[in-house]
Amino acid sequence: MVKATMFLALSILPGPAPTPANLRKAIESALTPLIAGATGHAEQKTCFACHNQAAPMLAFAAARPRGFQLPTDLFRSQAEHISQFLETNRTRFRDGRGTGGQVATAGYALWTLELAGHKADDNTAAVVEYLLKTQAERDHWRTTSNRPPTEASHFTTTYLALRALRVWGPAAQADAEKVNQRRANARQWLMKTTPRDTEDRVFRLLALKEAGADDKEIAAAAWDLLQQQRSDGGWAQLSTGASDAYATGTALVALYEAGRLKTQSPASQAGLAFLLKTQRRDGTWLVKSRSRPFQPYYESGFPHEKNQFISIAASGWATTALALALNAQ
Repeated sequence: MVKATMFLALSILPGPAPTPANLRKAIESALTPLIAGATGHAEQKTCFACHNQAAPMLAFAAARPRGFQLPTDLFRSQAEHISQFLETNRTRFRDGRGTGGQVATAGYALWTLELAGHKADDNTAAVVEYLLKTQAERDHWRTTSNRPPTEASHFTTTYLALRALRVWGPAAQADAEKVNQRRANARQWLMKTTPRDTEDRVFRLLALKEAGADDKEIAAAAWDLLQQQRSDGGWAQLSTGASDAYATGTALVALYEAGRLKTQSPASQAGLAFLLKTQRRDGTWLVKSRSRPFQPYYESGFPHEKNQFISIAASGWATTALALALNAQ
């Protein structure tokens, strides 16, 4: 279990205290723009978007069991959009080509479908087949994109692939054995490979748990991530950068889900306070993009213009962290 006593002296700037009432108010405010961004993307584009669909779905899935009201068709409509994207590209997955974003896109798509409650079908089976085939000679799954922070880490793609294979894994015994072998190989890679930034540390922690590493390895990874917390309560994407909602949201979610950090611990309370303090009046969190744009620009319905894609991802993770700090109803 992660200890957080060293964070008692964090100097948090004045802002809302992370009480249940304040957390609920912040989540309620965040859900409206997240829904707009997720549905707006699906209405305009045929592709799956990790930023506009995966991160918001994390928030929706965390908020619903905690009593927050969401549109009745939100989960179904998002799943249908993603399933149609996979069906359109089913042949590309089956023959090992994949789509733009490769493992990251495939893994995030299956994670989003899992959160939406979608059932296994021919489309998910094709993506699983792709994940088993691709980079089969490696002991992990490498990213093929350079769109930091969400698509720039080998730890991220490895976690996404491991989770997808566990949740949607093949029924055939021979393929199940391949899954077990890739999982074992990835576990060894995760234990010996040093993370470089917060994205690496977050997804290394999540992936170690997913790969079945022992408690000692997971606790060490959680402690490594916890030590990166800043005096303002937040985490930064890079050691040279300032704290932001994306790094802070992902760090808290990983520490809650894999690091067994208690939500009432000093470190958790400081991180939650940072998120409450930095949320904007429209319910979102603004994070400046570090990625070089290469796709045609469009307005998805989420604010912040050319910073909207990292900002919706940040807002989804931040909202998830706030929701996980509340008890399910």
